Amino acid sequence: MTTPTQSTPLAGQAPTPATARTAPGNTADRAVKRRRVLDVLDAAGRDSLLLTSNTALTWYLDGSRVHISLAGDPIAALLVDRAGDHLVTFNNEAGRIAAEELPGGVSLHTVPWHGQLHAVAAGLAVDGDPLVEAAVTAELRAARQELLPAETARYAELSSDAAAAMTDVLTAATPETTEFQLVSDLAARIVAVGAEPLVLLCNGASRSDFRHPLATHSPIGRRAMVVVCARRNGLVANVTRWVAFDAGTPQELDAEARIAAVEADIFRATVPGARLNEIFAEIKLAYARHGFGEDQWTLHHQGGPAGYAGRDPRVTADATDTVVLNQPFTWNPSGPGVKIEDTVLLTDSGVSVLTTDHRWPTTDVDGRRRPLTLRP
Repeated sequence: MTTPTQSTPLAGQAPTPATARTAPGNTADRAVKRRRVLDVLDAAGRDSLLLTSNTALTWYLDGSRVHISLAGDPIAALLVDRAGDHLVTFNNEAGRIAAEELPGGVSLHTVPWHGQLHAVAAGLAVDGDPLVEAAVTAELRAARQELLPAETARYAELSSDAAAAMTDVLTAATPETTEFQLVSDLAARIVAVGAEPLVLLCNGASRSDFRHPLATHSPIGRRAMVVVCARRNGLVANVTRWVAFDAGTPQELDAEARIAAVEADIFRATVPGARLNEIFAEIKLAYARHGFGEDQWTLHHQGGPAGYAGRDPRVTADATDTVVLNQPFTWNPSGPGVKIEDTVLLTDSGVSVLTTDHRWPTTDVDGRRRPLTLRP
């Protein structure tokens, strides 16, 4: 097992080209995150913690990419102890990690590609028995809640890029465009800005009943919904948009206005000090208040805090996390044939929408610009 540092390339490794990616970690933000994890250790009376999930790793490393397959487990594990931070990865990944993903001050250790990643990382602990993520799930989630300055800026840029990609793709769409064509064009734009499309959904007019519609070869027809969840530097921006090629029926226009009113009620409930289960109770009331019925919330998840996971966590009656300032959210109320979804940040002045593009048509809802259906 070797322990190269960020400033010393591995044997046989060429120097990092000037055009290559550099580790995104912000020194000031990482120091705060380390302090937060040490506070978790203090509260638990332990001296080390093993981080193994993509959410925890990308948060703590401040945006480092620790995946190969989007569907696979991370190719690294990290031991945080009183002495420092120790990242363990497979020998065939170490060169890239050292050159492009390793923040300053993190020691890098390798294990053979066929070795036991987590066992080796755990073995770095003084007693060989570190605290594991599952034992402090709520505490780590709380540590991630408040975004720090550099990651707030990265999140705003990603959100803007995702919204712009939506505008580009849907402005060019026609009724003959297929669902697969739409999501493939969207995926290309997301990848072009250095992000990863984690979720791509599309339902044309013939499939509008499906709320998680994986794309098909069907033409979209007179109207369509498109969803993207895009990840860059660990952060995930979520956005839904609609496009239509007619004026819309009175029923559709009424439902769009009412689902925006549901969202406005959720935004009003999203305040510092509120508990997620309290907001969830308000969501259920909002559906009934705006004519969607008391059971509408049962037909789709309602969103929740965002950031280093698509939802961190999804809001339910059992989620008791307390809302804090500078915390991101993506709420996604939906009804038959309607849905509204943007990534937002809770600031001193209230909910600020991050996934915006000035080219997209909007209307005022409760003092905030909210998206309308695009009609090219």
